[in-house]
Amino acid sequence: MTIAGSDSGSGAGVQADLKTMAAFGVLATTAVTAVTAQSTCEVTGIHAIPAAFVRLQVMTVLADLPVAAVKTGLLGTAAVVRTVADLAGEGALPNLVVDPVMVSSSGQALLDPDGVEAYREALFPRALVVTPNLGEAALLCGARVGDLVDVASMTEAARCIGAGGATWVLVKGGHLPGVESGGPPHALVPDVLFGGGRVTVLEAGWVDTPNTHGTGCSLSAAITAGLASGQTVPRAVEAAREYVHRALSGAAAWRIGSGHGPLDHLDWSGRETGRGAG
Repeated sequence: MTIAGSDSGSGAGVQADLKTMAAFGVLATTAVTAVTAQSTCEVTGIHAIPAAFVRLQVMTVLADLPVAAVKTGLLGTAAVVRTVADLAGEGALPNLVVDPVMVSSSGQALLDPDGVEAYREALFPRALVVTPNLGEAALLCGARVGDLVDVASMTEAARCIGAGGATWVLVKGGHLPGVESGGPPHALVPDVLFGGGRVTVLEAGWVDTPNTHGTGCSLSAAITAGLASGQTVPRAVEAAREYVHRALSGAAAWRIGSGHGPLDHLDWSGRETGRGAG
């Protein structure tokens, strides 16, 4: 299940989650938290769904379908964050992956002011995995984005967030200096996974592409799909990162929209070249 917002441009949000989970061979159910008006360039409007109706969507699905893992994306309001936390506390949301979506890549606020504290106090202690990007990690730890510039500072942030109760924390390095503006100072881009008292640095090759819209949504959806299929957290994270790297590479030459385009979620480029989806 994905509990997240709708993206009218279809690059991120529930739409990206559906495509990602389909690519992993699992059926994705949904609970929509907000409807957004957005494109590859900007978010021009957000219409929040009332928390009670979000809960109704979740409970209606759970009454009929055997949900094995759940992710959250855009929750939008503190009320929805706390509603999801309550559901998790009731044992309704197994293998919960929390992607703490707070600000769009264009700078649009996607969470009300009380939402950050609701994440810290209510939702993180009930999460199996939390997957913040650098901006979100900084906000959650009371730091500046500019303070997170390397593996050491990412590790410190992961430990900070993990102290709030999440079992595993994956701090993503996709916004490190240079990664989105001409390439990093080295060929590999790191993520930091913290859990069980251990820190693991995971590296992947940098992909030269403007098409990065929905990368975080897709990563957390892929982790959730892996957990639903019975994988351990480290294996689900590894497989998710491999998937996103392929999806970035497949879309590298695409020119869809005038901003940050979508990923190649379904391996369309591979089918064109005969590589196939395997």
